[in-house]
Amino acid sequence: MGYNHDFTGVTEKLYCVKPVQWRQFENALIAYWEAAADRGAAGHYISANPRLSIFFDDMSSISATAGGETRKLARAIFVPAGMQLRTRFSRPLTFAHIDIHLDHAWAVRFLSTMVPRSVAIRSLEKPAERANIEDIEPLARLLGKEIRNPTHHDLFPESLANCLISGVLDIEDRDADAGNARLTAAQMRKVAKRFEEGGGRRLSTAQMAGAVNLSESWFSQVFKNTTGLTPYQWQMNKRVDQARDLLSGTDLSVADVADRLGFSDQAHLTRSFRQIVGETPASWRRSQQ
Repeated sequence: MGYNHDFTGVTEKLYCVKPVQWRQFENALIAYWEAAADRGAAGHYISANPRLSIFFDDMSSISATAGGETRKLARAIFVPAGMQLRTRFSRPLTFAHIDIHLDHAWAVRFLSTMVPRSVAIRSLEKPAERANIEDIEPLARLLGKEIRNPTHHDLFPESLANCLISGVLDIEDRDADAGNARLTAAQMRKVAKRFEEGGGRRLSTAQMAGAVNLSESWFSQVFKNTTGLTPYQWQMNKRVDQARDLLSGTDLSVADVADRLGFSDQAHLTRSFRQIVGETPASWRRSQQ
């Protein structure tokens, strides 16, 4: 799939000082502009994709209308997909800016690695702006330089763009939804499959989160909401279940079962087994026989 550029811009008394320089990536198109405007210049823009613009000059003399509200143009603005943006210049101005046009579906997936999908979608549906870009301007300038004169792998400009997106978007506090967020049945199947592929050995929380493309901290929260257990507790229950299968279905010694399932030693398996089952592996095996 990837990014499909669908953007319309109509301008009056606005001119490019230099030819626009741009690069298209798998999920975004990034363009660097140097332009000039006469007094009374105007622009009307609309895109099928969300976009982020960062200006390297003071734009406060320009009025901008988006989402039915008119205000001074900020140094960084995010415009949702399908929202019209109109600008009008009250005085002549020469300026430079960088535009980051995003594939909407990718943007939802990108944000959903750190916040709930519902929060990601809402964040991309509302305009955002920043008047002060002191902290992110160096990143924007690095990105502009890379677009004008590529010297790095695509990963470098794409990573810069991702930082700028997260620095400008109005993203809700994810904790507001933490109490109700759950993993889907499909996500739980992926986590279980990743665990089973490990042969009963313990996975890190990061590895489990990676199976469903979520951040470690967010995954830990929603996993406990879903199962009532922490990732460690859930895995230990699964590992002890596997130990019971091996103890009842094979002639492996307790020490061999511990080794096969990745416990540090027989004592580790015995402690964990007793905590969950209520008796030692050897005692449980005898009761089954």
